[in-house]
Amino acid sequence: MSVPWSPVTWLYVPGDRPERFAKAVASDADVVIIDLEDAVAPARKDEARANAAAYLRAGTAGVPVHVRINDLATERGQADLAAVGELAAAVRVPKVESAAVLDMVAGARAYALLESAAGIVAARDIAAHPRVAGVALGEQDLAAELSITDESAMNHLRLQVVLAAAAAGLPPVPMSVYPHVNDEAGLAASCRAGRALGLFGRTAIHPRQIPAIRRAFRPTEEEAARAAEIVEAAGRAERAGIGAVALPDGRFADAPIVARARRTVALARRLADEEPAEEESPADDRPA
Repeated sequence: MSVPWSPVTWLYVPGDRPERFAKAVASDADVVIIDLEDAVAPARKDEARANAAAYLRAGTAGVPVHVRINDLATERGQADLAAVGELAAAVRVPKVESAAVLDMVAGARAYALLESAAGIVAARDIAAHPRVAGVALGEQDLAAELSITDESAMNHLRLQVVLAAAAAGLPPVPMSVYPHVNDEAGLAASCRAGRALGLFGRTAIHPRQIPAIRRAFRPTEEEAARAAEIVEAAGRAERAGIGAVALPDGRFADAPIVARARRTVALARRLADEEPAEEESPADDRPA
């Protein structure tokens, strides 16, 4: 039985730095996101759009390349969509506050970024839109709008988006960027906290963050062993034509538990080459 593949790492690269596109693709990120929005000054946005379109037309990327366009409520955002919508693996649409705006995204897969109170309130309708391939949170904008300083309050909003994505049958929601590039220990702790909420994977603003993110979302040895035990028991039950999966310790595992175990085993194999996390902070904090 095949296990759905979900990205663990998503790396942003500024659209006005085309010399960094190939480096981003070679960084081991699962998905590269060319950013035409926040990472680019207004005076260089047209240039960034042209850079992204040229790179995508060349077809040299070895991983999926998404493009974060500008707000579709603006002429610039609509021009971005027209230029890259059919070239990119997907477009990331910022500041989505209603499902209706996604009707504009014809011919492209969309990742809707929820960055406002209105976006959170409409999360279920947005996630259910047929063009939407995934949803994500823009946490810094959201926290600023709502004046949130308590992490538990932000967790409440995260869980709403996790629930909306799951109800719509979308992939797990990835975590937002961790802005402190030199704080690897903080990044790891934040990833573990997000993982406990049902978030999966994370966007990064520098290639050096990728190994720490991968390690944080890798199943522990105990988790992997437990999942392998469940998968093995499920295999025995299937071969014997038995519906119930009995575990060696006497407990039973139903279909959702077995499905989760298969995902855990697959993820452990995929990330098996990662080394244990180091506490030492890197010195170079320049963005990708």
